[in-house]
Amino acid sequence: MTRVVLSTRAHADLTAIGRFIAEDYPPRAATFVAELQQAAAGLADMPNAFPLVPRYERDGIRRRSWKGYGILYSALPDRIFVHRILGPGQDHDRALRLR
Repeated sequence: MTRVVLSTRAHADLTAIGRFIAEDYPPRAATFVAELQQAAAGLADMPNAFPLVPRYERDGIRRRSWKGYGILYSALPDRIFVHRILGPGQDHDRALRLR
């Protein structure tokens, strides 16, 4: 089974998302973050099922959308590496800092 590894920045993204949701509806914050984590973990079963991010094809970065959020990841030979988890409207270039 391929393992899914979240970057430090992806963990920070989850924390920020949880805090943002908790401002309006605290009971939903933890469950929403858990659902995002499950969506990321599910990448192990279908690592190449989601499209490459335009302009990041050569870097092999893919994007899985889930309830308006984007999970940016790379399918590596030994693992799935989640770079970032972005909210609606967040800029890929700024988040990835590759360009």
